[in-house]
Amino acid sequence: MKQVYPVFIAEHENDYLVYVPDMDIYTEGKTMADAIEMARDAIGLKGIDFEDDGKEFPIPSTREAAIAKAKEDAEIFDYSTGILTLVDVNFTEYRRKVDNKAVRRNVTLPNWLNAEAEKAQVNVSKVLQEALISTLGVTKKY
Repeated sequence: MKQVYPVFIAEHENDYLVYVPDMDIYTEGKTMADAIEMARDAIGLKGIDFEDDGKEFPIPSTREAAIAKAKEDAEIFDYSTGILTLVDVNFTEYRRKVDNKAVRRNVTLPNWLNAEAEKAQVNVSKVLQEALISTLGVTKKY
């Protein structure tokens, strides 16, 4: 699922402060490009949390609603004075990119094949991963 959310980016001292009103996200970056990437990453992570918790994704606000929310939350810093931009996130691709934790699987091999693999210093886990990717017709995403 791909979605686009309004994001405020405001320069403050030597940083770019980021606010995503629809998800109550605050982050920052050292450059404008870094701030946009941090926004995309934060939205992606929050989206994974929503999915894992079985919650609905927030519906992206209109420009006017985003500005109103930013002004409403301006106690510490008024993000509405910054740049309002849109940041897209493909939540399916984002999950695939960040969900790379290793999972232990027991695999049964004939002893002779295991001995040959060890003798040739073949990484059996890597070969299995490559074979599964090829067999399933999926692409490696990271």
